[in-house]
Amino acid sequence: MPGSPYTDLDRPPLSAARLRRALVAPYGPWARLEVKAETGSTNADVAEAARAGEPEGLVVVAERQNAGRGRRGRVWQSPPRAGIAASVLLRPGEAVTERGWPAAPTSAYGWLPLLAGVALVEAVARLGELEATLKWPNDLLIGEAKCAGLLAEAVPGAGAEKPPAVVVGIGLNVTLRTDELPENPTGLPATSLQLAGAATTDRDPLLRALLRSLADWYDRWRTAGGDAATSGLREAYLAACATIDRPVRVLLPDGAELTGTATGVDLDGQLVVETPDGPRSVAAGDLLHLR
Repeated sequence: MPGSPYTDLDRPPLSAARLRRALVAPYGPWARLEVKAETGSTNADVAEAARAGEPEGLVVVAERQNAGRGRRGRVWQSPPRAGIAASVLLRPGEAVTERGWPAAPTSAYGWLPLLAGVALVEAVARLGELEATLKWPNDLLIGEAKCAGLLAEAVPGAGAEKPPAVVVGIGLNVTLRTDELPENPTGLPATSLQLAGAATTDRDPLLRALLRSLADWYDRWRTAGGDAATSGLREAYLAACATIDRPVRVLLPDGAELTGTATGVDLDGQLVVETPDGPRSVAAGDLLHLR
């Protein structure tokens, strides 16, 4: 049947009912999970829900995005059911007494995309049995090829007294074939779990592992009041990050460039680059690994 999700047997559809049973309270860590056959952008959908007052813990997953967004407004697309496109709604600035979570300061929000990257590395290693690394701030690499991207966006609170929410989106290439891979404007080749020889390309357990790991790291980080060092997040990120100790070139949001050696990540999640003029902390930018 044309348009049926079962026409490509290598790409079966996700089961929203099974995912909810596994991942949504009271048996799972998330508050609500929605699976859409197609949407423009899961990040945009979750941001809209945040503006409407949706509580923390919403997960939106799309079988296909037709206007997915990366950094600097870049478009990200994938064939239907060939990857994981998911976004989650977090409200780290709101204390949750029953969980022992104090409010996290907004200065710590920069750790959230890095936290999602650590969770993604764990899921790919555990189920895919692949050695994945992270390129600061938002790419997952297998070898020197990009397999996933992350995008965190703040959504202003309703009124000056309400802290912003954060939407974290993850796009993972799972069964994309060579002729379906996207072009990467930052110069890295693209790959997928299937092309990299993953032990599994079943999106259901991959998504479950990802969302459970994400929830676990978020719980640790929130329990520590957003302190990446105390929660163990900073140590885990540094262990997974392929950018550290590499010569890099960073294109800054204002169009300026800096070149040097990435020496670490500071307590706010910013990349520290040793330049000829001394160390610089970088909050955002397009980064190239130099040889």
